[in-house]
Amino acid sequence: MKKRQLSLILAAALTVGLLSACAGKKEEVASSEKAEKVTYESVSTEDLENALKEENTIVLDARSQDSYSGWALNGDARGGHIPGADLFSAFWLTCDYDDKENLEGLTRKEVLKKALKNKGITSDKQVIVYDTNGKDAKEVCDYLAKQGIKQLSTYDAKQWLSDDSKETESYLNYDMYVPASVVNEIVSGNIPEDFTASDKIVVLDVSWGSEKKSGYLDGHVPTSVHINTDSFEPPKVYANDIEEWRLADPATLEALLLKNGITKDSCVIVTGPEPMAACRMAVICKYMGVEDVQVMSGGLVTWKGEGYQLEKKANKPEAESDFGTEVPANPQWITTIEQAKEGLQDPGSILVDNRTWEEYIGKSSGYDYYDVAGRIEGAVFGHAGIGSSSSVYYYRNIDKTMRTSSDILKLWEKDGIDPQKHLMFMCGSGWRAAEILWDAKVMGLENTSLYSDGWIAWSNEGNPYVTGDPTK
Repeated sequence: MKKRQLSLILAAALTVGLLSACAGKKEEVASSEKAEKVTYESVSTEDLENALKEENTIVLDARSQDSYSGWALNGDARGGHIPGADLFSAFWLTCDYDDKENLEGLTRKEVLKKALKNKGITSDKQVIVYDTNGKDAKEVCDYLAKQGIKQLSTYDAKQWLSDDSKETESYLNYDMYVPASVVNEIVSGNIPEDFTASDKIVVLDVSWGSEKKSGYLDGHVPTSVHINTDSFEPPKVYANDIEEWRLADPATLEALLLKNGITKDSCVIVTGPEPMAACRMAVICKYMGVEDVQVMSGGLVTWKGEGYQLEKKANKPEAESDFGTEVPANPQWITTIEQAKEGLQDPGSILVDNRTWEEYIGKSSGYDYYDVAGRIEGAVFGHAGIGSSSSVYYYRNIDKTMRTSSDILKLWEKDGIDPQKHLMFMCGSGWRAAEILWDAKVMGLENTSLYSDGWIAWSNEGNPYVTGDPTK
């Protein structure tokens, strides 16, 4: 699949570009809380390069996660970020987020303060914030100033990105997440050059329930076809008269893909209100053999943030009759129970438990339809979320985009997870772990897989498990 080195030039981006200040000039910004104007120094490229060598200086990218990870957007000459820079997107300050109704029980203020702590942004640090539109860096500086950060300056990253002698960093497979702006171009009939080699692009909307119950008819990405998650993990009793939602067999999955117009040669873009469900479907597509699969970054949060309209009419797919290869073409994407057992005995493999700490120690099963609580002995706690079996807080930014690779690798180092080993991600039934696997693939970690059946299938089939805090 060709890399998407795109330059989606928007009129708004051009306008603010004309207003950008040159290096070394003082810039004035109106504070959102005070009528007085706040001044931030604009540093030169040389100043920035010197600052990157200083331990007490933090360089922040105020653009989107998509720009940071590798996409060339909004007129940027190149995609990716300045080596050594961290991410603190201006979009986080205003993106759709409900302070009261969220899985973690955290307000936006609390989430952003935790992000500052995680990134080591403290009042004694010098912070340089960059953008390419002359606006985002100022907004982030305003926010940081209110948090007590005093040494603040800005940088116009257009200077860096337009100079081919300056290196940038991108995730190896950054284009496995596709920005909402690119999806909007595609569904509007303007497929960017070199986006895909496929002759057919299929856009999916994935969530639980029928078109009506799922909310699909209340609004979805235009042209997208609804996929009910029950169609790829139909409820079924496997043991002990307990209904489970395990991944369907390959024949059922193949029929589902063909019904929705998907073959191995299709380009599939998976959207929906919840990136976790989208990643679950994306992993299935790769497992079955679809070569070109992307997940829309941030789900509907980023789509709405761009101001794009949702469609309310149902779209019907054009079915295909031949998938084009034997299935599953990529069985290595999914780890079975037996393979998980073998992996536990292999020093070169790690079974990563991506559930809450309460689930891991056996305090809670995490599910209202399943009571058995505990963990697989030998599985390494790898975090997921807070307070809910649907939370992946530790792997997401507040706008539901993927956290930076440095954030994730730092978390894994703390958890004792070696990314050089074969990582088998698991959770309760495969959803949380699917998103984390997708993140790992984006980062370029190919020796990774999803133990899809997870804790519920393991324990319900009578396999041994343990409980309690392993650190005590």
